[in-house]
Amino acid sequence: MYTALYRAYRPEVFGEILGQEHIVKILKNQINTDSTSHAYLFCGTRGTGKTTTARILAKGLNCVSEGNRPCGECKACRDIKEGTFLDVIEIDAASNNGVDNIRELRESVKYPPATGRKKVYIIDEVHMLSSGAFNALLKTLEEPPEYVAFILATTEPQKLPATILSRCMRLDFKRVPESVLIEGMQDICKKREISVSQDALRVIAANADGSVRDGLSILDQCISGGDREVDAKDVLEFLGASGEEIFTELTDFTRKGKTADAILLLAEALSDGKDVRQFIRDWLNHYRNLLMVKFVRNPQDVVNLSVENIERIRRQGEALDLGDINRGILELSETMTAAKWSTQPRILLELAIVKLSNATDSIGTAKASKQAPEPEEIRDLSEKKDEGRMAVGAGAGYDLDTLWRAVFEDGEAAKGSFYIIGSGARLTALEESTFTIEAGTEHVKQHAEKNRRLLEELMKKHTGMSRAMRILLNNGEKGNEKRDVKKTAAEAEKILGINIEIQE
Repeated sequence: MYTALYRAYRPEVFGEILGQEHIVKILKNQINTDSTSHAYLFCGTRGTGKTTTARILAKGLNCVSEGNRPCGECKACRDIKEGTFLDVIEIDAASNNGVDNIRELRESVKYPPATGRKKVYIIDEVHMLSSGAFNALLKTLEEPPEYVAFILATTEPQKLPATILSRCMRLDFKRVPESVLIEGMQDICKKREISVSQDALRVIAANADGSVRDGLSILDQCISGGDREVDAKDVLEFLGASGEEIFTELTDFTRKGKTADAILLLAEALSDGKDVRQFIRDWLNHYRNLLMVKFVRNPQDVVNLSVENIERIRRQGEALDLGDINRGILELSETMTAAKWSTQPRILLELAIVKLSNATDSIGTAKASKQAPEPEEIRDLSEKKDEGRMAVGAGAGYDLDTLWRAVFEDGEAAKGSFYIIGSGARLTALEESTFTIEAGTEHVKQHAEKNRRLLEELMKKHTGMSRAMRILLNNGEKGNEKRDVKKTAAEAEKILGINIEIQE
């Protein structure tokens, strides 16, 4: 019968445990100095070695070797490995969580070891015990006989009563670093005489998320097809994930506003059987990689990709500003959360593509018509004379950018979704009874309208006067656009003292 990799290569001695050196050091020292605790609590995420370490500790307590314990070779070590050692009792608290189960345990504690030196009780998923079972365990856990040791294992220590936590020596298992996982899988592949590329191992380690068991399960799946060579493409197919080049191209399409091309590319990827939710996670990770290459000098330390793919991402990152990356991360994060509970995650992803494709530029404004001088160009002229965009008329004395930033910060603190307005619109005018904001898209305009009351209150707070809000869409009708340009030109003439002609 075939044995799964995570079982076939389960560590049998302390030296084989991956990524938990801090725990191994403590336990080895306690065994060597005969100062082991009567009760341990092993905490950590799935697949990090809690149960395996508990068995190795049980071996160490019963090993008869004169050298390092456990030796893994004496009769006690072999029997514990095979599960036939009478004095090591494993209990699954998920299915044995009642008071009666714990009462049986308390009765068995009274009897000394049958063959070993210590009687060891390993209670897995201990957080599943009922409150009555915990109460029944308390006294025995606090003062067990000298020949008894308890090892409790859990993925959710916060669910344990404080009375249990205070009676145990707690050891926290960390997620295993990807470099350690890759090294361990390389050794297994070498023993199996299977060639797995470094890129493939990186993909497996990244998807294992710090779990040795998950990593070996993915590797097992990849080599179960009988192929003697496995590359990154094979791993992606097994995972239902997509290659980095798809996300590079998809991000380019959305950045350039090519909505149709982006949706067609998505359809092509999903037609190959890719999982939609996995696709969202992978695309989100691509945006994370873009962020890393923008700020980290040696991104290969934090980005699990080949040198070639990192270089492609670096080139794309140079064409994107931080606002684009921020928008992508926020939009895909929201989509991923919604897709978790949706029966139609593909529609949510397509909507996210439409939003990202029609997003505004880095300051939240679309470009003005080519037929007329852009208001931004006129503002640039005024900035040569005076730093910042200053309000004129009744609002004179206010820097519009500074005022809008203050309103945005207060709004975001009051309402999480306010960032949509702050990043997608800007303050363009401050009059005696009104203030005007310019929205980059219809979506931002609608969101600002929904938050009209909050915006007007915040503007009153920062200017000391009540004003009504006016909302303009900067790619609106031509007539409105011309009026805004003329108004801006008139303001610029006052500031600069020059005549500005507008070409129709």
